[in-house]
This record gives sequence, C-alpha cells and structure tokens, in this order.
Amino acid sequence: MRVRLLALIMTRRIATGIDIGTHYAKIVVVEEVTQKEGRALRVIGTGSARMRGMHHGYVVDRKEALASLMVAKKAAEAAAQVPIRSGFLALGDISLENTRSTGETIISRADQEITDLDVEAILKKAREAAASAFLNRTILHEIPLEYRIDGSRAFGDPVGMKGTRLEGDYLFITCLTQHLEGLVTLLEDADIEAIDHMAAPLAESNVILTNDQRMRGCVLVDIGAETMSTVVFDEGVPLSVAVFPGGSEQITDDLALAFKIALEDAERVKAGRLGGAMYPRKKVDEVISTRLAHMMRILEKHLKTIAGRGLLPAGIIFSGGGGSTGLVIDTARRVLSLPARTGEITLVGKGPSSAARLRENGWAVAYGIAIWGLTGDTEARHPLSFLKISGSLRKFFRQFLP
Repeated sequence: MRVRLLALIMTRRIATGIDIGTHYAKIVVVEEVTQKEGRALRVIGTGSARMRGMHHGYVVDRKEALASLMVAKKAAEAAAQVPIRSGFLALGDISLENTRSTGETIISRADQEITDLDVEAILKKAREAAASAFLNRTILHEIPLEYRIDGSRAFGDPVGMKGTRLEGDYLFITCLTQHLEGLVTLLEDADIEAIDHMAAPLAESNVILTNDQRMRGCVLVDIGAETMSTVVFDEGVPLSVAVFPGGSEQITDDLALAFKIALEDAERVKAGRLGGAMYPRKKVDEVISTRLAHMMRILEKHLKTIAGRGLLPAGIIFSGGGGSTGLVIDTARRVLSLPARTGEITLVGKGPSSAARLRENGWAVAYGIAIWGLTGDTEARHPLSFLKISGSLRKFFRQFLP
C-alpha cells in the first residue's frame, strides 16, 4: 500500500508559477487531473507576501527579499499540501528589452526543399547580426516574426516548402544577466530550482488575452507599482515586449504633493478610502488623469516605433494593480483613440480551482507561467521530480509562427 501511494504521488503533474515583483511575491501551484471528459487543470494552492528588498523588479537586499519569498512559499505549500522544490520563473523587471534582427541563407538541399537546418541557419545569422545588443544581457526568447522565400512571405512554418533563398525576421527578448542571475539565486536560497523562465508580459498574456484579440491586434498593459509592462500582438505574433519606468506609485506621489499629505494618506485617497471636503473628487481625478495621460503618451510613442502594427482593433487591455484605476480606461481612449478595457483572468481547463479563484488579475503572471509549465513542452511533474528540459521555451514559441 505504501509503495502504491508513493507511486501515485510521484506521477502527479504539478507546476508552480513564480512572480517576484517589487511589492509582492506571488506563487500559484497548478495540477493536471484526469476526468471522464479528459484532462483538466486546477489551482491547488496560492501564496503571496509583501515583497521587500526589491526595486524595479530586481534584488537589492537579498536577506529581506528571501524572507519575503519564504512567506509566499510556505503559504503556497500549506494550501497545495505539496513541497515546492522547483518552479517556473516570470521575469518582468525594468531591464526587459527587445531587439529585431534578420537572417538569410541559401537553401542547402539540391532539391531546394527547406529543412530545419536552414531555419537554424537564419536564426544563427540573425543572432549574430544583433550580437552588439546582447552585451551583458541574456536572451530569454527568440520569436520568429516573418519568413520570406525568394522575397515572398511564407505563412506558417517554411520547413518542407521549396525555394532558393530563405529570410527570417526575429524578435529577441532579453534582460540584464545580473538581474536574471539575482532572481535565480534568490530562488535557490529558498530551495527552489528555476526550471525555466519567461518574460512576464508573455506569461500574463496566456491567461488574459483571447486568441481573437491576439490575431486582430492588441496591447496588453500591466501597470504595476513602479513599472508599466507591455506586449503588443498582431496576427497572433508578439511584435514587442517592453517595460517602462513609472507606475501606480507615481500617482500616489503626485497626490501626496498636490494635497501636501503623507504617502500613506495619499494611497488611501487614490483608493477612494479617504475623501471629503479636504480631498475634492474633482481635484483628485485631475491629478490621477494627468499622470495616466503621461503614461499613455509614453505608450503612444512606443506604438509608433513598431512597424506594421496595424490599427490594433482589439485595443488596449489593462491589468495589474494600476490597471484597475477607475480613470485609466477613459484616459487611454482619449489619448490613444483606441478601444480600452480591463482584462480578466480566464481559468484554463474545466477542473475546479482553488478557493482564491484568482479573481484579481494581479495573479495573472504567476498563473500564466504555471499553466505554461503544464501545457508547454517540458516534462513538469510533481515538485520532487521536475525534469529540466533545455530549449523548451523555444519550442513553445513555435505557436507564434506567422
């Protein structure tokens, strides 16, 4: 009986998503269960903690950061009733950047049929062409944007098609190596192995955006405490992933200066918990709208730099703590002249979720990367038996083939 029970535990498929932000660490544990209808996914545990020792998403005080992370880990373990030994790490700090590059090659086979070797050759050349942008940086993702065969666009995977010359445009998403290593070391100090990692905006898009929104063209904007994270989709392909300084904390600062009050009171005014004659709603809204308009103009400038972005008919979808600010939708519509709405987490699978139900989209990053851990190409199982498969995220991004 004991051997059988151990076998059942070891064959459980469980993945843990970890989102370490400037203000909060959030952990989501997801399990794959088998039902009569087929495979289903359920959230079996969540844990969060007020994060200290972080700034703009990277570690500045390891001791304080570790203490905060351990609180979130223990809460998630208690809820899931399994030890967390490994997990999938989301990266969303200010050092996230993207670089575009092109590679080309002459088809190697005599019959001119394109093979995986040809695709690897143009990826290598695109990487070499952009090498100067990778100094002190780690490449997180290499996403194919478009393939061309003899100058004509090839829709989908070019392997198996014929031609004489193959070109490919790629989006390279990178972060500062020291920031990545700092977070990985922090997890190791908490006895958690980082199985793989993903840019936080992409992880979040897995559970906030619909396929239709990605195909038609949209922008997912996560307004956090200190940063504004963005990912732009068109025709199902992520055209850009970028993080800008400035978030909801700046709104708090503006309110503190405008009313000459303590930051704690300014936070309460922003949340609507402190009002009255001393804090007239009209002036509060003016202060908030001014800051939001500045943030939207930064986004507008960024969108103009993305070639071929189209009209983005699916508009802007907001998430994060600042994304729920009442005035953000109206401000975005006014400044950017685009449809705007607040996004919601879509629970993946038909299985039951945890009591938390992930109602707040602030959980989207951790949940999105946990879902990828079970539905991607890795062999993610019970935390005691995670297998690390290199290159798994590259396989995952084959879904973005234009």
